[in-house]
Amino acid sequence: MTHKAGFVNIIGNPNVGKSTLMNAFIGEKLSIITSKAQTTRHRILGIVNGDEFQVILSDTPGIIKPAYELQESMMDFVKSAFEDADVLIYMVEIGEKELKDEAFFKKITAAKIPILLLINKIDQSNQEELEEQVQFWSKKVPNAEIYPISALKNFNIKEVFDRLVTLLPESPAFYPKDQLTDKPERFFVNEAIREKILMHYKKEIPYAVEVETEEFIEDETIIRIRSVIMVERDSQKGIIIGHKGSALKRVGVEARKELEKFFGKKIHIELYVKINKNWRSNQRQLKRFGYNK
Repeated sequence: MTHKAGFVNIIGNPNVGKSTLMNAFIGEKLSIITSKAQTTRHRILGIVNGDEFQVILSDTPGIIKPAYELQESMMDFVKSAFEDADVLIYMVEIGEKELKDEAFFKKITAAKIPILLLINKIDQSNQEELEEQVQFWSKKVPNAEIYPISALKNFNIKEVFDRLVTLLPESPAFYPKDQLTDKPERFFVNEAIREKILMHYKKEIPYAVEVETEEFIEDETIIRIRSVIMVERDSQKGIIIGHKGSALKRVGVEARKELEKFFGKKIHIELYVKINKNWRSNQRQLKRFGYNK
């Protein structure tokens, strides 16, 4: 029996449901999901294995016009998704009419690889609007196969996944069959903490934050974690900590619960807050946090 393997890269505007889709395919929560835009900063691989296939999914940051160095690096991750894809998923949501970068859109319509255009959030729509959207995208991206889906409600997800497998080239597996992702444990600790910050803090605060896990010590029954939350200004540090440390404590408690589910072990977590001035515009700091081009 032949074996299929390849890279399926997911692109689209911020907040269309790319991370929800990848998590639905994998059956694990690898990518941050919040109602805020720009929650995914890195390119995250999720690997789905079967006896006769290996699908390597890639969640990418939402496409934006970059305003500072960090966002430039995020868009570099999107550019790289075009370079190694065997199949490209272009994800839109009901009511959407365009990609936020015309150059990326031209790459999609000129692509020589299979394109699946997924119209997401159809649970928030009706039949008439859906038919109009299918017609609209058929004309706009004539080289794509179109699937209406709801990533959140798991509608049409199996059908899309089965189609992905048929489109993959014949190839041996690229990764060990028991591997779920290309990211180390500390990455998921950082992302769990950052997700809670995105959920509980307003305005610029979540976007000025980076998390670095300095200690990850795993015993048979417990994982001990020490992580540092980086902010750009002193005023942001005070907001993150909150009155008598209450805000920081809430982040720690919620992140611990999330990580106990993810790792299947008891977690002890210590959080600290440090100022790292203007890290989003500092090439050296961006490289340190894995955003290097």
